[in-house]
Amino acid sequence: MPMITHFNFRNSSNEIYCCLRNRVVLLDSKQSEQFCKSCKMYEGDCGGRGVACAWEDARNINNPHLVTNPHAEFSSNQIRQVRLKGPSMLVFTS
Repeated sequence: MPMITHFNFRNSSNEIYCCLRNRVVLLDSKQSEQFCKSCKMYEGDCGGRGVACAWEDARNINNPHLVTNPHAEFSSNQIRQVRLKGPSMLVFTS
């Protein structure tokens, strides 16, 4: 998987997607000090507009990846590719 830099910009509610916590979080001083600054994925603060993080991302996305909707980014990160060997059939129900 390629290493992708993600620019996670704050939305109007001051939220970003956090890969470390796998959730949408409020980007406040608590988040920044307790999680961002000690996270191995953290690469900077995006000039005060959000945070830059880098991780190996299995999705087919641009590098850098610009995130302006943290809720859509969270949903996109919940989708996993499953590779099956041999003849297989998947059944999805809702």
